[in-house]
Amino acid sequence: MGKITGFMEFERIEEGYKPVTERLKNYGEFVIGLTPEQSKTQAARCMDCGTPFCNNGCPVNNIIPDFNDLVYQGDWKNAIEVLHSTNNFPEFTGRICPAPCEAACVVNFNDDAVGIKSIEHAIIDRAWAEGWVTPRPAKVKTGKTVAIIGAGPAGLAAAQQLARAGHDVTLFEKNDRVGGLLRYGIPDFKMEKTHIDRRVQQLEAEGVKIRTSVLVGEWPKDSKVTNWAKETISAEQLKKDFDAVLLTGGSEQSRDLPVPGRDLDGIHFAMEFLPQQNKVNAGDKLKGQLRADGKNVIVIGGGDTGSDCVGTSTRHGAVSVTQFEVMPEPPEKENKAMIWPYWPMKLRTSSSHDESTEKGLLKREFAISTKEFMGEKGKVTGLKTVHVEFKDGKMVEVPGTEKEYKADMVLLAMGFTNPVATVLDAFGIDKDARGNAKASTDFTGGYATNVNKVFAAGDMRRGQSLVVWAIREGRQAARAVDEFLMGQSDLPR
Repeated sequence: MGKITGFMEFERIEEGYKPVTERLKNYGEFVIGLTPEQSKTQAARCMDCGTPFCNNGCPVNNIIPDFNDLVYQGDWKNAIEVLHSTNNFPEFTGRICPAPCEAACVVNFNDDAVGIKSIEHAIIDRAWAEGWVTPRPAKVKTGKTVAIIGAGPAGLAAAQQLARAGHDVTLFEKNDRVGGLLRYGIPDFKMEKTHIDRRVQQLEAEGVKIRTSVLVGEWPKDSKVTNWAKETISAEQLKKDFDAVLLTGGSEQSRDLPVPGRDLDGIHFAMEFLPQQNKVNAGDKLKGQLRADGKNVIVIGGGDTGSDCVGTSTRHGAVSVTQFEVMPEPPEKENKAMIWPYWPMKLRTSSSHDESTEKGLLKREFAISTKEFMGEKGKVTGLKTVHVEFKDGKMVEVPGTEKEYKADMVLLAMGFTNPVATVLDAFGIDKDARGNAKASTDFTGGYATNVNKVFAAGDMRRGQSLVVWAIREGRQAARAVDEFLMGQSDLPR
């Protein structure tokens, strides 16, 4: 694959970034992709390893050595065919996937994995530029109808697969635009929404009907997840009108922090804060947008969502940004002999961290827990913390480490617990212990729920996860639905 000795001859090539001073002026993407020649050199590093662990490290099982070799040979058109054979939307994963494939790369044992993600990015961007990404409507229609609830990456992938199998697919989305958390969770500077828009055009050309601002069931009155739906439809109506129903909504119930002072103004879930900026970027006018201008911002949560809050707060013009993580600071380098080819636990510094650090704004705190929010006149002014450590298998406070932090805005980015229950309750779907839809992934009857002809996939079934996992589950669920409708399926597993 590639050049047999390439991994010994060539260094890993990283994608470039625009300067911080330039990219902080707007919300546009700032990654500079590889040139064709750089891509060829990068692909040449894919060694003839015999057992490509990258294939299994990738949730959609991308055929990575093959498309690497095709790029090395200059056969870009066949490279996109190979890439699309396992991944409906490589422009999404090529931008925002954390690349578990690279962690599993054999060359990564020497700490310089093949830049698989950057090659994927280069392939799909070239494919769009060359006009190779075109609608592929089914040549034969089955007459079967499928409703898909939730137009995030799982729903989009399933819709495309089922439409290409010849079924009449209607995609329902409660938000005013398609994309789910891709649209309203991922900041534009990580992925501009034009990538979603042109895929929507492709799906519609393939026969998928898309209905936005439609809510299935009743919205919980106490939910802090924004509901932009303008009409509702009942689960019973959907079961009556369609031959199969696939639930692909997200895991949107944010994990809360019930400590004293939680009801003070200025404390918000990340998913109250991030979607508003994306809507403004799209041209919407919002009253009372949550903004970090001139504020001391504390982000509680050390994951990707927390990092997105850091990047957005920096662009708003925050005075300072402090990010809390309750877990201990991980090592900068993992022990490859113990961990490879699995996903390593190590310190990760995002582009948003780098930006805020360069501006002199960011401070990251590890092994820290919030005990209380402080406030004046109903507004948050700070919080009290304590350092924590693991002792005898439990997390305990470290005496004498109490501290107070100033805060004008607090953003809770501690992950998501389960789907908002409205859709599951409307259909009477059994739930697992975490509140997700209970549905097996077995090949026989896979993704089926306890309700006849109703299936579930993506975050609604597996819980909070990666975009690439959502695409995988959408594809696999599409095969299960196709098999249910037709008795057999030619769609890939």
